[in-house]
Order: sequence, then structure tokens, then C-alpha cells
Amino acid sequence: MRKPAEGSARLRGAFVGSASGAVSIAAHALGGGVVALEQPSVALLIGACAAVGVLVGSLRMRAGFVEIMGLLAIGQAVGHTALTVSPGHHHGSHATTMMLFAHLAAIPVGAMLIRSAEAALAKAASSVRGIVRVLGTVPVPALAPIVRIAPRAGANPRRLLLSSGIGTRGPPAHR
Repeated sequence: MRKPAEGSARLRGAFVGSASGAVSIAAHALGGGVVALEQPSVALLIGACAAVGVLVGSLRMRAGFVEIMGLLAIGQAVGHTALTVSPGHHHGSHATTMMLFAHLAAIPVGAMLIRSAEAALAKAASSVRGIVRVLGTVPVPALAPIVRIAPRAGANPRRLLLSSGIGTRGPPAHR
């Protein structure tokens, strides 16, 4: 059975990988780079960002705000590099000011969104777990109480019953 931390790390990896790809495309377009869907660089970008997501998802580390910012910076650098290696890329490997600003602005914003999404999903999972626990319990039917009557320790039979007569008593005999 997987630990909840493993699921959270995988989710973080998916967020970081997809955010790196999306921000790389947006920053590249803002910086004047042409991004066409038929370019091989887009396929390389998707593969690179998927690899970044898998790598981030496999890390067993504390996922603080600063750590996620570092992971996003690495992912965006990989994504930008993937977009610049295409043969028809016209602005070279240097980054324009607007492109650099878009990458730098997206890092803390993306880290804040990812941390918020992780916290919201953790709360939702905790609530669902509690609801399932309550709904999953089967009520046990109450057993009828068993009443046990213990004989009294010093109980003596009544004297009247012991000395009520001689012999057996019964109906009169018919003749």
C-alpha cells in the first residue's frame, strides 16, 4: 500500500512538470520566440517536462515553498532549452528581457499555486477518508442483555413447607 507522502510527491511532480512546460511556452512566446505545434521542439519539450515531472515525483524531500521554487526553475530551464534546440529557432539560445522576466515571475507564482493545491488536496483527502471511515463501519446489533439470577447464599426453605403433613397428598381415591 502506498503512503500518502508518495501520492503527494507524484502529484507535485505532475504539477511541476506541466507548469514548467506551460510557462516555457508562454515565456518563449512573450520573448518573441515562435512556437508552432508541428515543430520537433514541442515534442522535445513535452518529453523533457515529463521527465522533470517524474524526477520531481520520485524525490523524497520536504516540499517547502523554496524547494518547489527551485524545482520550477530547473524545470523551466529544461523546458526553455528544449524549445531553443529546434533547427528553425530564430532568436538563438539567449533570453530576451521579457522572456527572462516571465520565467522569473512564474517561479514564485507557480510555487504558491502548487503549495496551495497540495494543501487543498490534503484537506480534501482527509475529509474523504473520515467520511469513508464513518460510512464504512457496519453497526453491530445490540445483544439482548443476559440476566443471570444468582441463588441467595443463605436461603433456607420455609419451615411451613417442610412440616406441612405426613405422606403424599393427592385427590381422594374413588371407590
